[in-house]
Amino acid sequence: MIVKEFRELGRDRRTLAMLVALPLLLLIVFGFAANFTVSSLHVTVVGPGAAAVAEQLTTAPQVTQVFHIDAVDPTGTDATARDSLRDDVSDLAIVTGAGKPMVYIDGSNLFAAQSAKIAVAKMGSAVDSEVLYNPDLKTSWVMVPAIIGLIMTFIGTIITSIGLVKEREAGTLEQLAVMPFSSAEVILGKITPYFLLAAIDMIAVTVLGMWIFSVPFNGNVLIFALGAAIFLFVVLGLGVFISTISKTTGQAIQAAMMVLLPQVLLSGMIFPLSAMAAGVRWIGYLLPLTYFTKISQGVMLRGAGLSTLWVPIVVLLAMAVVIFGAAVIRLKRSISPAGRAVVRSASE
Repeated sequence: MIVKEFRELGRDRRTLAMLVALPLLLLIVFGFAANFTVSSLHVTVVGPGAAAVAEQLTTAPQVTQVFHIDAVDPTGTDATARDSLRDDVSDLAIVTGAGKPMVYIDGSNLFAAQSAKIAVAKMGSAVDSEVLYNPDLKTSWVMVPAIIGLIMTFIGTIITSIGLVKEREAGTLEQLAVMPFSSAEVILGKITPYFLLAAIDMIAVTVLGMWIFSVPFNGNVLIFALGAAIFLFVVLGLGVFISTISKTTGQAIQAAMMVLLPQVLLSGMIFPLSAMAAGVRWIGYLLPLTYFTKISQGVMLRGAGLSTLWVPIVVLLAMAVVIFGAAVIRLKRSISPAGRAVVRSASE
């Protein structure tokens, strides 16, 4: 029996990879990703004394390794500084004038905000500071918008991934070949009920998160709905794609878990992307949850508009097209010509 089990494991390469390769991969990748310290903060300096303050920040030994000056605008105003945080251009903005400089900190970026408060504290009484969009630096305010996406990723990927696999296990997958539908129409038909149910779940989770944790919703509901709809289409399409490369429900769940794990730790939801090693950070930019988190946090906490969030929306849209196209191609290949002939002859 022991020899038999080893032989079966040797044939099941997916299970063998999860037992041996996956733990090693997770150790290496997450070991580099697990970092809460943000060592570089992007700064915008505005006002009449912007140039002088920027020069001081780049030469002051206590902060020179922390502050990275992105923009110096002597004609900028208080509104300019606030807009740079709302649009996610900077982690903090400094307004100069007749009195002490005023430092605004973006509280929606929790770890950067914590590092910014420490850096500002080192400057002593030379400046005044205020945290925007999350004044008390509540973890729940930052986590809830990301958790909304994580829950939808979990539901969409896991549940949808077993859709076509059930057809395969029941022996009815080949019957789809003789139905008057294209592969794209079959997939749309498969994911539409899940899409509607997941949308209801997303609304419920969002409302409950706002109610229980007092998370604000400062932005446009339509922008949030647009980003959420595209994101749902991506994760549901990903679930269908997984189902087309899996022969059993167990394999589909295994593949879905391998997709879910990186999204938990590498999307910026727990560990900030800016604090990750460069060799690991690029993985985060390939994950749909990364971009939905940018949208949800931007809309809910900062009230960001479409002019700020169009990049993550376009990236999610591109992901939806690629994943849906891949799922269609895989579905066509998964229905063998022999199986089609058998079904057609049986129906005749």
